[in-house]
Amino acid sequence: MRKTRGSLTLAAALVLVFAAGCHKKAPPPPPPPAPAPAPAANKPVINFFTAEPSTVNSGQSSSLRWSVTGATNIQIDNGIGQVSPDGRRAVYPTATTTYHMTATGPGGDTTAEATVTVSTPPPPEPITQRSTETPAEMLARQVQDIHFDYDKSDIRPQDQSILQADATALKSIFALDPNFTVTVEGHCDERGSAEYNLGLGDRRATATKDALVGMGVPGDKLKTISYGKERPLCTDANEDCYQRNRRAHFSATQ
Repeated sequence: MRKTRGSLTLAAALVLVFAAGCHKKAPPPPPPPAPAPAPAANKPVINFFTAEPSTVNSGQSSSLRWSVTGATNIQIDNGIGQVSPDGRRAVYPTATTTYHMTATGPGGDTTAEATVTVSTPPPPEPITQRSTETPAEMLARQVQDIHFDYDKSDIRPQDQSILQADATALKSIFALDPNFTVTVEGHCDERGSAEYNLGLGDRRATATKDALVGMGVPGDKLKTISYGKERPLCTDANEDCYQRNRRAHFSATQ
C-alpha cells in the first residue's frame, strides 16, 4: 500500500509539472496609441481684394476694397501699410500700379493683388477766358459741385469725370490769374448733430482737395472749410434734397 500511494503521489506531481510546462504565458498588453497630432493652424483667407474702377485716367482715383478673415496682420504695399480686416482706401496712381496684400496669421501668409490700369487721356481743349469774364465768374460757370453718399466722404466713381473736368478748369483759371485762390466748401444734409456734420463736411472738403491735387491742381491755390449742415441748398425732408446738400462746393476765396 505504501508503495502504491508513493507511485500515485509521484504521478500527480509529474502531471502538475507537465501542465505547468505546457501552459503558455499571456502576451504583453499592446502599447498605448500615439497621441493624435494637433490640427494645423489655417492660413488667413482673403475673401476679396479689388480695385474699383480698375482702369482710370492719370490722376483719377480708384477705390481698393478688401475683406480678410483669420489674420493677425494685414499689409498693403505702395505706401499704404497696415490695414484693418475689412476696409476701403482711395488711391491716385499716376501710372499702372499693382497693389499687393499680405495677410499673416498663425497658419502662415496669404497674398493677393489688385491692379489699377492708368490710361492717358487726350489733352483737354484749352479753356479761354471771355473778354469780360472774371476768374470768379469762370469758376461759377465751369466748376461743378461734387456730391457724396450718405455719411461718406470718399469720391464716388460716378463723380470722377466731373472731378476731372473741374481739375482742368481750375488749372486754366489759375494759369490766367496766378493770384486767384479757391475755397472748397464741405456741406452735409440736415441729419445728424451740428458738431458731427462739421467734421463730416471737413472730410468731404479735404477729400475733394486731395483728389484735385492728385490731378495736378496746385494745392496752395485751394483752401478748405466746412459749413456742416448750416448752408443747405434746400430744406425739404426727402432724399432728393438730402443728396443735393451732400456736396463739395467751390467758391472764390474772399
